[in-house]
Amino acid sequence: MKDATPQAVYLSDYTPPAYLVDKVSLVFRLDPAATRVLSRIEFRPNPDAAPGQPLVLDGEKLKLIGAAVAGEAVKDGDHTQTDTGLTIPASRLPAEPFVFEAEVEIDPSANTALEGLYMSNGMYCTQCEAEGFRRITYYPDRPDVMAPFHVRIESDEKVLLSNGNPGASGDGFAEWTDPWPKPAYLFALVAGDLVAAKDSFTTRSGTPVELGIWVRPGDEGKCDYALDALKRSMKWDEDVYGREYDLDVFNIVAVDDFNMGAMENKGLNVFNSKYVLASPSTATDMDYENIEGIIAHEYFHNWTGNRITCRDWFQLCLKEGLTVFRDQQFSGDMRSKPVKRIQDVLQLRARQFREDNGPLAHPVRPSSYIEINNFYTATVYEKGAEVIGMLKRLVGDDGYAKALDLYFDRHDGDAATIEDWLAVFQDATGRDLSQFGRWYTQAGTPRVTVTDDFKDGTYTLHLKQETPATPGQPDKQPQVIPVAVGLLNPNGDEVQPTTVLELTEEQQSFTFDGLSAKPVPSILRGFSAPVILDRKTTTEERAFLLAHDTDPFNKWEAGRALAKDVLARMVTDRAAPGPAYLDALERVARDETLDPAFRALALRLPSEDDMAQTLFDAGVTPDPLAIHDAREKLMLALAEHLSSVLPGLYEDMSIPGPYSPDSKAAGCRALRQTALAMMARLDDGKTAAKQFRDADNMTEQLGALGVLLSVGHGQEELGTFYRQWQLDRLVIDKWFALQSSLAAPGKAADTTLALTRHPDFDWKNPNRFRSVIGGLATNAAGFHDPSGASYELVADWLIRLDPMNPQTTARMTTMFETWNRYDADRQALMRGALQRIAATRGLSRDTTEMVGRILGSA
Repeated sequence: MKDATPQAVYLSDYTPPAYLVDKVSLVFRLDPAATRVLSRIEFRPNPDAAPGQPLVLDGEKLKLIGAAVAGEAVKDGDHTQTDTGLTIPASRLPAEPFVFEAEVEIDPSANTALEGLYMSNGMYCTQCEAEGFRRITYYPDRPDVMAPFHVRIESDEKVLLSNGNPGASGDGFAEWTDPWPKPAYLFALVAGDLVAAKDSFTTRSGTPVELGIWVRPGDEGKCDYALDALKRSMKWDEDVYGREYDLDVFNIVAVDDFNMGAMENKGLNVFNSKYVLASPSTATDMDYENIEGIIAHEYFHNWTGNRITCRDWFQLCLKEGLTVFRDQQFSGDMRSKPVKRIQDVLQLRARQFREDNGPLAHPVRPSSYIEINNFYTATVYEKGAEVIGMLKRLVGDDGYAKALDLYFDRHDGDAATIEDWLAVFQDATGRDLSQFGRWYTQAGTPRVTVTDDFKDGTYTLHLKQETPATPGQPDKQPQVIPVAVGLLNPNGDEVQPTTVLELTEEQQSFTFDGLSAKPVPSILRGFSAPVILDRKTTTEERAFLLAHDTDPFNKWEAGRALAKDVLARMVTDRAAPGPAYLDALERVARDETLDPAFRALALRLPSEDDMAQTLFDAGVTPDPLAIHDAREKLMLALAEHLSSVLPGLYEDMSIPGPYSPDSKAAGCRALRQTALAMMARLDDGKTAAKQFRDADNMTEQLGALGVLLSVGHGQEELGTFYRQWQLDRLVIDKWFALQSSLAAPGKAADTTLALTRHPDFDWKNPNRFRSVIGGLATNAAGFHDPSGASYELVADWLIRLDPMNPQTTARMTTMFETWNRYDADRQALMRGALQRIAATRGLSRDTTEMVGRILGSA
C-alpha cells in the first residue's frame, strides 16, 4: 500500500545498533505457500549504544507463530507488532546476552516483488539486498549487524543451497554453515530441481575450492564460459590485490526471475540467468563480455563488500564503486585497456551524466533517502568507480596498493564508512584528502573550461572549474580534479608526455616551458576525471588529434567530437557533412595498425540520446526526430565516402574456424558489424540478409537482423529467427528488444503495443518486461514521438507492474528523467504521464519517490 507520508532516512541520524548478534541459526521448512522459518538469534547489548533500549526487529509480510526471549514465550502484552516489525521493550529483556527465538510463516509463491524468499519457475530463491531479509524472519535488518549463520533447509527439493560450507545432509534436509560474520542482506537460500556444472580452483596457498554453477536441467552446457571467467577472476584477485577466497565451495545459481544483474551473497551468488548462460549459437560477444565482467564483479565483492561491508546504506558506494573499479581493471587486463576505458566512459556519459544533469542528481554518497532500492544508481556505481580511479591516479600505483593492503588489514570484518576509506589513504600516503572528499558529498558533473596562450616558448593552460546547481545543492565548492595532459608538436610528435595537473581552485594556470612552437594540447587523457571539458577548438585540430594523438582515449574522443559537431550543424543548420570529418574517419577505417575494436568504436556515430544532451547543453532544444534524421543522413554520407573501403573491411574481418569469444575475435566481429551497418545503406541490406542466412553464431545472426530492421527490412527474418529460437527464453528476450528498440519513429508505440500482446510476453518476468518496455526507451525518436503515444503506453505498463514489482517499476521510471530537456509540447505530455502514475491509488513507496523526484525538476 502507498505510504501516506513516506519518511526520509538521514545519514546524520545514524545511531549504532542497540544489540549486536553473535550467532544466527535458521531452520527453513519449505512450502510454496506456507514456508515456516524458525530462528534462534544470540543477542548481546552493544557497549557503544545507549543502555536500556528496546529490541527492534524488522519484519514485513510475516505471520508470527510464536516468539521467546531467554526461553520464555513472548506474550501479546510483551511486544508491539506492526506491518514493519516487532518491538520488545527493555523491561522484557535480560541485561546480559540472551537468545531470541521466533517461528514465522511466509508465502514465497505470492512474493512477486522478488525480494526476500520467492518462487521462480518452481524454484525457491532469495534476494535480500537491500532490505529483503525482513521478509524472511524478524531480525535487525541493517548492514552494521554482522554474525555467522548456520542454516538447515528441510524440503523434498532435489538441491538445497545456502551460504558458506556444506554440513550434514540427508533425505529431505541439508545444513550449511557460514563461519564469516555477515549482514543479513548477504543471506541466500536456493532450492529446486537444479543441475550443476562443476570445476575446482586451488588458491595460491594451496587450498582447494569446489566451484559449481547451478542451472535448470538442459542449461548445464551453457556454463563453461562463466566457470572460466570465475577461475580467472579468482586468480586475478590473488595476483593484483592479494585476496584469496576463504570458503571450501563457491556456488552460483542462475535464476530467470531476478530484478538485478546478480547478487554477491557469501559463497552463494545468485545471478540473472542472462549473465551466466552462453553458447556461441545463443549468446553475442556483448553477452560474453557482460558475463565475464559481472562474474568478476560479484566474486570481487567477497572482499570489497562481504568481508568488509558498509556501515549503513548511505555508504553503498564504498562497496559498489570500489568493486566496479576492480571489475573494470580486470576486464581491461583480460581484453583491451583502451577499448574498455572508452566503453566505460560511454556508459558513464549515457547514464550517470544524464542523472547528474537532471532531477535525480545526488551525491556519490547521498545524505538522505526514502527507499534505498532507488539509490542503486549510475552515480553510486559508475561515478563511484571514477572517484576510485581518480584517487589511484593522485596517489600513484604504489600508494594505491599500500592503501588497499592497509584497508584490508584494518577493516576486515568491519562495517566501514567513506571516512574510514579516505583515512586509510591518508595514513598510507600522508596525503590530505579532505578536499577530495567533496567528490562523495557534492552532486553534479563539474565543467572544466580551458583556454590557452603561447609566448616566447612558454605554453600556458588556464583551467576553470564550475559545478552547476543540483536539487538540494545550489552552491558548490571547488573539487580536486586530476587533469591528465599531453602536448603534441604541429608535426604530430609528442613533446610533453602525459602529466597530471591537479586543479584544486576555481581557476588555475599551468605552464610548460622550452617549446619551439605552439603545441596542440591533448587534455583529459584517459578521461582522468568525470567532468565535462569545455574548450573551443577547430575541426582541423580535432582531425589532427584523431590522426596523431598517442592517447587512445583522446584519439577516439577527437573523432567523437568531430561527429557531434557535424551532427549538430546538420540538425540546426541543415548543413552537409564536410570532408574533414569524412576523410578523418576514412584514415581510421584504413589504419590496420589500430585495434579492430578501437576502429569499430571510432567509426560508430554518437547515439541519438547523446546528441540530444549535447544540443541541450549548448542551449538548443533538441528535436528527437530531427536528430534521428540527421544521424541517418550522416550514416549514409559516411557509407558513400567509405564505399571503396567497406567491402574489403567486411571480408578482412571475417574469422575462419569455430567461434571464439576472445577479445581479438570479438573486436574483428565488431568492426565487421560496423562495416555491415554502413553497407546496408548502399546495397539495401543484401549483404546483411546473406549474413543472416549464413551466420553460425548469435553475434552475426542478431547483428544482421538488427541491420535489416534499421534499413526498413527484416520482417521475414524476424519470423525465421522466432521459429528457430522460440524455446530459448534469453534469445527471445533479444528478439523482443530488437523490435521495440529499432521500430521506425512513427511506428514505435504501435510496434511495442503489439509486442505486449504477443503470447510470449510475460510482463511479470523482469527480463522480458525490460526487453519490450525498456527497449522502447532506447529508441529515442520512437519514445519521443510527438503524439505522446509512447509516453502513455509506458505509463500504462508501469502502473500495471507497480503492485507486482515495485523495484523494477521504480527503476524504469527513469525513462522519463530527461523530460525537461525537450519542447513544451513533449514536456506537457511527459509531465501528464508522470502525474497519472503519481496519482495511481496504492502506488508503492519505491515508485512514489522516483516519480516525485523526477517531477520535482519543474
